[in-house]
Amino acid sequence: MRRLLPATLLVSAGAIGYELLLMRVLSIVQWHHFAYMIISLALLGYGASGTFIALFKRQLETRFEAAFATSALLFSITMVLCFALGQRVPFNALEIVWNPQQFVNLSLIYLVFFVPFFFAASCIGLVFTCRQSHISRIYFFDLLGAGLGAMLIIGTLFLLIPQNALLLLMMLPLFASMMIGVRSTARVPLISVQALWLAVLIAGIPQTQLNLRISEYKGLSQALEVIDSDVVQVSSSPLGLITVVESPTVPIRHAPGLSFNTRHIPPEQLAVFTDADGMSAITRFDGDLDALGYLGDITAALPYTLLDEPDVLVLGAGGGSDVLLALYHGANSVDAVELNPQMTELVAKTYSDFAGSVYDDPRVTLYTREARGFVARSDAQYDLIHIGLLDSFGASGAGVQTLNESYIYTVEAIREYLAHTSPGGVLAITRWLKLPPRDSLKLVSTAIAALKALGVNEPGTQLAVIRSWNTSTVLVKNGAFTPDDIASIREFARSRSFDTAWFPGIQASDTNRFNLLDDPYLYYGTTALLGEHADEFAERYKFHIEPATDNQPYYFHFFKWATLPEVIALRKVGGAALIEWGYLILIATLLQAIIAGLVLILLPLAAVERNWPAGTAPRMGAYFLLLGFAFLFIEMAFIQKFILFLSHPLYSVAVVLSGFLVFAGIGSALSERLARRLEASGRSPVAIAAAGIGLLTLLYVFLLPLLFRGFIGYSDVVKIAISITLIAPLAVGMGMPFPLGLKHVAKTAPDFVPWAWGINGFASVMSAVLATLLAIEFGFTFVIVLALLLYAIAALILRTSMRSRA
Repeated sequence: MRRLLPATLLVSAGAIGYELLLMRVLSIVQWHHFAYMIISLALLGYGASGTFIALFKRQLETRFEAAFATSALLFSITMVLCFALGQRVPFNALEIVWNPQQFVNLSLIYLVFFVPFFFAASCIGLVFTCRQSHISRIYFFDLLGAGLGAMLIIGTLFLLIPQNALLLLMMLPLFASMMIGVRSTARVPLISVQALWLAVLIAGIPQTQLNLRISEYKGLSQALEVIDSDVVQVSSSPLGLITVVESPTVPIRHAPGLSFNTRHIPPEQLAVFTDADGMSAITRFDGDLDALGYLGDITAALPYTLLDEPDVLVLGAGGGSDVLLALYHGANSVDAVELNPQMTELVAKTYSDFAGSVYDDPRVTLYTREARGFVARSDAQYDLIHIGLLDSFGASGAGVQTLNESYIYTVEAIREYLAHTSPGGVLAITRWLKLPPRDSLKLVSTAIAALKALGVNEPGTQLAVIRSWNTSTVLVKNGAFTPDDIASIREFARSRSFDTAWFPGIQASDTNRFNLLDDPYLYYGTTALLGEHADEFAERYKFHIEPATDNQPYYFHFFKWATLPEVIALRKVGGAALIEWGYLILIATLLQAIIAGLVLILLPLAAVERNWPAGTAPRMGAYFLLLGFAFLFIEMAFIQKFILFLSHPLYSVAVVLSGFLVFAGIGSALSERLARRLEASGRSPVAIAAAGIGLLTLLYVFLLPLLFRGFIGYSDVVKIAISITLIAPLAVGMGMPFPLGLKHVAKTAPDFVPWAWGINGFASVMSAVLATLLAIEFGFTFVIVLALLLYAIAALILRTSMRSRA
């Protein structure tokens, strides 16, 4: 056990670290972290390994050390091989609408990345199966390893690029294999392969084999197609892979929404990409504001025509362009907020001379914080709160952000922003323009809902919208726009050939004058959303433009099932571009999870002897199925909710996942003691556990928004500690129903135990994806309440089964 316990810890740490690393890699090479898919395929690995062990238990028990060491070694090897192979699958998310082959490629990625988790889970499953007398200590080291693995990969990604972080992770199961292999009956061949694999690592795996294969349609790939363009700097962290590109021959010109009437040329710029997309620019600045004249001819400059020497808050400072915009227009002060410390270091230090030391300007104060957290903790009032473009035009137009949780553009966020604007102050948000309008109308809809929530009876008097050929800027004022404001808006738009889409008193003749469309869609849509039949308009509209909220923070979700047949019929004449592909990938992943779970978990169990009392299969099968759904529903909902609090998806997955694993394990360990006490007094332990889960979860539904608002501005360490404290009691309760049910089955129908594991694993594989789908459609609260209902039904089933046995 002196060797086995640390070996278990190393394998468990490697598994959770690899899980988080894959999420980070997919964020870079594709457009989304695909957390739901990675969690699903990891659970598939654990479920399939359980079935494998059940089928070959006798053979594996007699060769335990050799089986463990071999599985750990194969885990180490396949971590690297599947990392490389998975990126070689020619999956292009943008083609999924019109090319059925991409669904096959998505399935291949799913199955390739499943393999390492199968071997990792085989190690853990073998230990639990063959060393049952030490199960409590093994469970502790397994869960401790999961927590340490999450911390390790987060810390490592601050120091190493993902490829090198992979090489560090794969050493963990290799060491585990060496620790156990020396005692095995197959130690000679094992030591030979281990030594060979170690020699390959020491010699160095060619980086060309592990290099990230970024989609050719992402902004970085396209920028590097330009003649003489070159990467001049790369830095990595869990928050993003930052890549700086220069293009001396064909100059970079990044000025979103620039008027065709402008007489100014942007100065030299460096392109900065986050995760190979979401470009921002560092602009050469020598202190001469006249050289920045182009900044007066973009739609984002509109609010400065209404304000005189404003105090400005810039959320998402990026490469500093929006800070320069404020300085160019004579801002009295600028508070610049940027989440990623690497980005601020680029502008403030690495390229400080190039950027004219813009962050050293006495009017500028730089904060490395999350936007919502900064606003929540700030007592300042601003004349202007500016939110610029935080994503790329290509990503926005292609619908690749459908599944991204964005808490920047929700009703609650806009209410907080407006609470920090001075009387007469303005919130300005610039977005890419999509046609037919989706993004812009959803922003207008969200702003209207926020104003109504603040008690504004006529929100149209506090809104203004203009558009260029590729951007739209929405102004939300703290107070009604005055006639002078309206005159300034009209003159600003006219002189730069921008189109007005809304201001108080607008007429149809004021719209669609310069950048001509078939109809003034944005004007018609805004007018309808401000009218008496706004709900009916949103219901009839071809895209989902209902307001985004903290409960449904999917601002970029525009997909409607009712529109799908019409769009598919038009796919050969450009209709495919109107489908949000991210949603279709979610559906495809759910289908492949169901198929893979059936083939790799449930169907092989048919070979296991089925000798149990009548009625066991339907009752207890339903029990373990419901537990699989319920546990993952709550876990996935919390992962998505805690993104707001912890500022980034990877942080949320690491903290919430490891928190639930560790404390559910503790709950499992405590379940037997609790069961003895409760059963002695005639009470059902599962019913008590389910009641506790329900009570805590419902309490959190109401308390979490208040707690998040109060603590969101604190440091990461404090927020992680608060998160773990909140998750712990709930996870302890959630860890009890499964072992209690398994104990009952072991007593009454021992042959059903492998099926219990398999059915629960099958449900877990599906529910990781299904929970995300339900959250997008109905919100996190719905998913959580549904999970509580499933727990209640499961408790009733087990109680009935135990009574019938008695």
